[in-house]
Amino acid sequence: MFKGSMVAIATPMQEDGSVDFESLDRLVDFHLENKTDVIIPAGTTGESATLDHDEHCEVIKRVVDRVKGRVPVIGGTGANSTWEAISLTRCAADAGVDACLLVTPYYNKPTQEGLYQHYKKIAEEVDIPQILYNVPGRTACDMLPETVARLSKIKNIIGVKEASGVLDRGIRIRELCGPEFMIVSGEDFQAMESILAGGQGVISVTANVAPRLMHEMCQAALAGDREKAQEINAKLEDLHRDLFIESNPIPTKWSLHEMGLIPSGLRLPLTPLDKQYHNAMRSALKKAGCL
Repeated sequence: MFKGSMVAIATPMQEDGSVDFESLDRLVDFHLENKTDVIIPAGTTGESATLDHDEHCEVIKRVVDRVKGRVPVIGGTGANSTWEAISLTRCAADAGVDACLLVTPYYNKPTQEGLYQHYKKIAEEVDIPQILYNVPGRTACDMLPETVARLSKIKNIIGVKEASGVLDRGIRIRELCGPEFMIVSGEDFQAMESILAGGQGVISVTANVAPRLMHEMCQAALAGDREKAQEINAKLEDLHRDLFIESNPIPTKWSLHEMGLIPSGLRLPLTPLDKQYHNAMRSALKKAGCL
């Protein structure tokens, strides 16, 4: 079972948009040194939508090779084409990931039956643990708890990242899927409450810049220590908010560059963080001890 602070790691890029693999190695080392529990390359925060197929596979392989089994690695392999998702999932499995994370198909707006058939097909084609990912704010597609329950009966579908913003969704999924099915939050601002309510952790944006505090907060919440978890989370609340002051990962990559960890590159259609937000981001980073 995967637990704790699971970082949706950014993909470092040079100013021309090329992937900076040396900086990716350093970023992985930063997370290992600061107790991140699980590393997830090539997700939304990793700009997966603008990585081509070869880059996507290479980013995942590079992270697996750098981690060397010290923590679990979950490859982001979702796509709005079932066949592309199968190909990426095979690639990640060949690279040696411990599981794959698959976002619901975006833009084409499948029905609940379409979602079921999509995930069922991928699970049948690639024998590796798979985690569903529901984020309707980005995909225009909401996977309902009843559909998650149907999918939970497939042996290698082991959990769900729930990022609908509805806190009691996790409770409903737990009722339908039982205690063995993994439920992780996809919303940093809800992560503490989600874990205290029985979730296993968070797939986090905030952990990109404050990995140690996110790890400590998650461990306190997993232990049922609300007071300690709240104390730590209070230092992170501004980051939970301001890392979404513009579209993720724009503020995240600006922050990592400000911290001296990566170059400043993004890929269009993303653009650099507007200067009007720089001071707010610096303040949030200082509050969490990142600067």
